[in-house]
Amino acid sequence: MPALADHMPTIVPSQADLQAWGAIWLGTAGSNGAVKAANCFDKKQGMDFGKVFDMAFGRALADMLGGIPVVEITAGTSLLPPQPNCVEVGGARIIGGIRPQNFDAAYRPDGPRVVLDSKTLNDAKSIGKNWQNMVNDVSTESATIHTRFPYCVTVLVVAVPRPALMQKQARDLVRTLERLGSRNDVLDQDHLAEAIAFIVWDPVTGTLDPDVPGPDSPIRLENVNTRIYDAYTKRYQGLPPHDD
Repeated sequence: MPALADHMPTIVPSQADLQAWGAIWLGTAGSNGAVKAANCFDKKQGMDFGKVFDMAFGRALADMLGGIPVVEITAGTSLLPPQPNCVEVGGARIIGGIRPQNFDAAYRPDGPRVVLDSKTLNDAKSIGKNWQNMVNDVSTESATIHTRFPYCVTVLVVAVPRPALMQKQARDLVRTLERLGSRNDVLDQDHLAEAIAFIVWDPVTGTLDPDVPGPDSPIRLENVNTRIYDAYTKRYQGLPPHDD
């Protein structure tokens, strides 16, 4: 079996992909030939956009786990991975303590060890109306996995476009997500996640905002890999399939 790496690589979404999605966000072409308003995604585009982050996470996690395969799956009802030792991207079905949940990426060789769910708020109206509901969803997803699988490392990604985010919303989101992404021990509260990444992206350049969150924030994308690695190795290093 592949050996566990000594770190998890930084999660790096493709700038080219983000810039391409930014052109869609800025334009008026909707899904299936429909027309949409500028400076937003339609529903399908918003769902598909999150895959940029899901795949970047999956590749970084697979490298951490020794270069195991990344397998794209279709969200469905299977409770088992398609291969014995792989990272799944696309919708892994897990029966949690509160409800069944499809996670956007997962590593579950003997049950869920690491799961990811990505959330996108894609225009000013959506952020203003839905960000607090999104926070409730984040807490519920952490709780549903931890009440049944307390050792599972839960990772959440929240992405918003820079032009749609107001200063006060940014401040409130950073403060709230830093609190919710603070689970360090299996005895900590179930509704907390081991790692949360808050991503503020520029639709024109495809780059990430250098100031929100701040460079030292634990929810900045460049910092969450360390939290994931520390939590995973504390719980699973030296155990199959990572026997020394």
